[in-house]
Amino acid sequence: MTPLEILDQTPWFADVSAELAEALASKMVLREVEAGHIFTHEGMPVTNLLIIEEGTLVRSKAESSEVAKSISANASAMDVNFSSPEAFEKSIVVDAIQGAGRVTGLLHILVEVDTLAFATVWAKTPAKVWQIASEDIREIFETNAKFALEMMNVLAMSMRVGSKSLRGLIKNVSGSSGAADGEEGAKPTIKVLCYDSTSWTIDSFKPAVKAFNDSSDSAFEIKMDFTADRLSERSATYAAGYDAICLFVNDNADAECLRILSLLSVKMIVMRCAGFDRVDIHAAKAYGFTVARVPAYSPYAVAEHAIALLMSVNRRIHTANVRTKMANFTLDTGLLGMDIHGKTVGVMGTGKIGQILCRILNGFGANLLAYDVFESDAVKELGGVYVSKEEIFEKSDVIFLMMPLLPQTKHTINMDVLGKLKRGVLIVNTARGGLVDTKALISGLQTGAIGGAGIDVFENEADYFFQDWSAKNITDPELTALLGNNKVVLTAHQAFFTKEAIDKIVGTTLDNLCEWKAGKKGTEHPNTCIFPSK
Repeated sequence: MTPLEILDQTPWFADVSAELAEALASKMVLREVEAGHIFTHEGMPVTNLLIIEEGTLVRSKAESSEVAKSISANASAMDVNFSSPEAFEKSIVVDAIQGAGRVTGLLHILVEVDTLAFATVWAKTPAKVWQIASEDIREIFETNAKFALEMMNVLAMSMRVGSKSLRGLIKNVSGSSGAADGEEGAKPTIKVLCYDSTSWTIDSFKPAVKAFNDSSDSAFEIKMDFTADRLSERSATYAAGYDAICLFVNDNADAECLRILSLLSVKMIVMRCAGFDRVDIHAAKAYGFTVARVPAYSPYAVAEHAIALLMSVNRRIHTANVRTKMANFTLDTGLLGMDIHGKTVGVMGTGKIGQILCRILNGFGANLLAYDVFESDAVKELGGVYVSKEEIFEKSDVIFLMMPLLPQTKHTINMDVLGKLKRGVLIVNTARGGLVDTKALISGLQTGAIGGAGIDVFENEADYFFQDWSAKNITDPELTALLGNNKVVLTAHQAFFTKEAIDKIVGTTLDNLCEWKAGKKGTEHPNTCIFPSK
């Protein structure tokens, strides 16, 4: 890795300005060391910031100050090897630091000059470690006020995260939610933290949880709290003191987040959605999590929204609505659509949603072509004909994408496909943004290979969807291009969003918690996302 690449991996410097990153990178030195190498001695001044690229560092403390002094006396952090039997036998491991971008020594350096190390830092394995001398760091921040303010912002954010985590832990440990489990007549309690909570999440779950807790049939109570923050390495610590977390489509449950959650004794992850592609299932299994989802809420909602997008794109409803509100009541070819009756419509993915979509399209009198590795008898009974992807591309006037996002379905619509499409085809995607290469979609719209697109999902939606960006600058050029194209109707992942679907999501999520509380864990959970090894 280059210095800038490793800085981008650190939680402290990943979001700083390019100018500050370059200033730090210019002072970085890479050291490749063998196992046992000491970087910092307990009780000695901290002289370097350390950023790991590869390997594991250990922080350990001597049993007594006298032992610490005997180990570190006349020792240089550059040439001493941690091979003394006395050092091993008379020290206590505080923690281990591993993973690209992990940092140690920063707060020591920023607090005061020549602050003494709390513990000895040494390499447990052969390691690549980037070093920045403490005097270089202080010079960078002391000579540039802008850089100092940036660092203050980073530290303030860290304090905010820490305080939120501490408040949550104190609140849960103190039993502020009600009677303790040990009190007579008290029900056991599952404490759940809901991430990425918008107004609909809170408005839907709060009354349902209250009704559950008030029910005489429930053997336990659910205490559910909400945070607007999405799950990340930084916000994972909010879950201190909770038994379970509740996630949505854009929460990032990668291996590092799961490691942190595991250390906090979180045991259950309930997804309030069907998709779980942002959960590292292998890591979840390794850490012993139960991960459950809502496998289906309202397939009708998604299928009907797909039709709404088709008709809006085809009949230019979005353009016509803007015109009429401006008192422009004229008609021209810019509003010209086509009959769906008699047209060839390709449905790629014929699961529950795809089958319902085919029934609706059958009502239009469309000719159905279908593609799926598992052919549906219900679709065949409607007159649908299963063909290859290539035949759907070649013959379809409209293509609906209804597939899950898998390695083999990623970028189903791509640059190579554009030349195979029937010219002017309409594309509708309410499944997963990654099914479409957005650059190819934009190119197809510009050349006329694609006549219009109705999309409810976007490949890079995680940074934008379910958030208000109306007063901020959207920096994604592809999203900006779609928003400015009058051949595109774009909704923000709302195809599922009906009352019936939300009721199903809430009900199934609470049921998933009940199943887990009843002992159905891991692969035994009826809605598990973790499947037995073959």
